[in-house]
This record gives sequence, C-alpha cells and structure tokens, in this order.
Amino acid sequence: MREEKIIVGSKWQHFKGDVMTVVEIAKHSETLESMIIYEHKGELWARPISSFLSDEDISDRKDNKTGQKYRFEQIIIN
Repeated sequence: MREEKIIVGSKWQHFKGDVMTVVEIAKHSETLESMIIYEHKGELWARPISSFLSDEDISDRKDNKTGQKYRFEQIIIN
C-alpha cells in the first residue's frame, strides 16, 4: 500500500478517467479497517484504504484510459 495522505475533499482520478471526491474516512464496523468514502457521479461509495492506495502497477492494462500507474491517483483541479 502506498503511503499517501488522503484528505477529505481531495480529488482522485480513476485509471478509467472518472474523478472522485473523498467525502470521509471511516472504519468498517466489524473489522475496523479504514475505509474511504467517496462520491462518484452523485453516488457514495466505500472502498478499503488498502485498495484505494494499492501499489499494484496497472499502467499496462488495456482499459487504462489515463495511462496512470495506479488505480487511483490524486489530482489538483484549479
């Protein structure tokens, strides 16, 4: 898992091109695993932080529209 800091309100791009906004960081009620709550196309989604910051290199995937190295990468929108 990457060691990046996730800040509520930050924007992250998925390798298929969509941009997500981090809404909250929560804990799973049974495992206590840290979860990222993010908004995508008007809906809220949850994903384990270990998955969100996975260090798996996906740059060679055929469905990688952005050419980025990781599934989610933080972006700065002005």
